Amino acid sequence: MREQQLTDIKQLQQAVEQYEGIDLKLNWDMLSSRDDKFQEDFLYYDADQLVGFLGLYRFGSKVEVCGMIHPAYRRKGIFTKLFKASLPSPNGARSVLLNTPGSSESGRAWLRSVSCTYEESEYLMRWSGESVPESAEEVSLRQSLPDDAELKKQLDIVCFNFEPDEAKEYNDRLERDGYQQEFYMIEAEGKTVGKIRIHRDQQRSEIYGFAVLPEFQGKGYGRKALQQAVGMEAGQGQSVYLDVQIENKHALSLYTASGFHKESQQDYYRYQL
Repeated sequence: MREQQLTDIKQLQQAVEQYEGIDLKLNWDMLSSRDDKFQEDFLYYDADQLVGFLGLYRFGSKVEVCGMIHPAYRRKGIFTKLFKASLPSPNGARSVLLNTPGSSESGRAWLRSVSCTYEESEYLMRWSGESVPESAEEVSLRQSLPDDAELKKQLDIVCFNFEPDEAKEYNDRLERDGYQQEFYMIEAEGKTVGKIRIHRDQQRSEIYGFAVLPEFQGKGYGRKALQQAVGMEAGQGQSVYLDVQIENKHALSLYTASGFHKESQQDYYRYQL
């Protein structure tokens, strides 16, 4: 994707969010590093102004769909045209999830026009601690190395229910397109026990792919690793964000205890393929 298109998408996002008072989940860590080999972004221009956007985000065999229409161009069928144009692209996906901010009336109205059922919700959470967390000596973060590739795939399989081939494709793509993000491994007991990925965009850092091997869970390593990641980012003046499924009570409790609070909610609906 060209730089001008990314700029246009950001401007459209700002206009839509300000108009509706919502937070759109456009997955900028993926959006800013698209591979032109695949068509995953669909843009609608009126002259030189971008007025419609739809993006596809593949996580293994699951594809998430998110998009937006400029407030002045709604009720013209533009988003439906973009969605229909995108339908061949999720070919091979086991599931397609349509994403909308929980408080978006226009998003819910459009969803009523397509065949879909509610699937799940997640919170966007922001760290609001008053002081930078202290480092824990028994847990450390180090930058990912090529030798960590197999463990990262295994973590996606056991923690995020990826199939082996999906984990390989997903991680290979992340490494290839790692724009403005860093990959870290979690060390404890002299072993590599987990991973965490951080995407940075100006003064905002977002945490993704946070996982600890099952046999090392319940020992506080995840909490201490998260504190280190937050301390590293907050110490550089960054605002720190992460996503969590509402149903994941354990993770939600961990993040709340670590100083994160709910910023907004995203709802997902399964599209009937």
